[in-house]
Amino acid sequence: MPLHKYPPRLWEAMKLNKGIYARLPQHYLRAQQDATPPTPVHWKPLGVKYRVNPKTGQQERVQDIPIPIYYPPESQDGLWGGEGWITGYRYTNNDKLSAKVKKTWKPQLFKKELYSEILDQKFTVTVTARALDLIDAAYGFDFYILKTPKQDLNSKFGMDLKRAMLLRLARKDTELYPDDPNQREKIYNKYKQFEIPAEEAEWVGLSLEEAVEKQRRLEHKDPEPLYKSCVDKLVKELAIQKLSEPQIVGEKD
Repeated sequence: MPLHKYPPRLWEAMKLNKGIYARLPQHYLRAQQDATPPTPVHWKPLGVKYRVNPKTGQQERVQDIPIPIYYPPESQDGLWGGEGWITGYRYTNNDKLSAKVKKTWKPQLFKKELYSEILDQKFTVTVTARALDLIDAAYGFDFYILKTPKQDLNSKFGMDLKRAMLLRLARKDTELYPDDPNQREKIYNKYKQFEIPAEEAEWVGLSLEEAVEKQRRLEHKDPEPLYKSCVDKLVKELAIQKLSEPQIVGEKD
């Protein structure tokens, strides 16, 4: 078995310290390195390391072991509220004496039309019942998108919406209610707490591949024609030659 200088689990984190990855903005790298676990959805953590056994009265050690959840690719195109697919086993006909068969539990999905005040646009989104409850608890679709962290949103569509909202808030875009400046100012003041600089908002929600491509375009420079450098060099040489030539000064009468 080949030996590695560093364990494979560290390769992704170490990749951010080399090459073009290291030149990415610091706020983006901090967001990529954030390892905060998502809010538990399909299980309830105990929150303690020890508890008393009600039968024996003895203190015993317990562990919080999360349920493995699979998030299919289509979950990135909607708002599932942290829900995913759970794979397990069940008894045939609910009879414990019968054989166990494999089963996958999937969340119930709905097509809903959601309106964004900041973008002044309606979106037809695939959502779960939990996502709708979270939107109601946040007092609106825009508040839910802006308040929910990346690991809980768990949606590329949701992060793209967040980036668009933050950019509009940062730039104070006049395309929002162009005929009603009072309403536009009211919306911007309502979500003022979420404002961040436009340079930072541009990177919110980008995948690592998208961020690298964006950085590569920022660093890209058009090739300079060879004749231009030759002409500049010739002009400098002529200027130096002219300064080095002796000047004839006429005698004064």
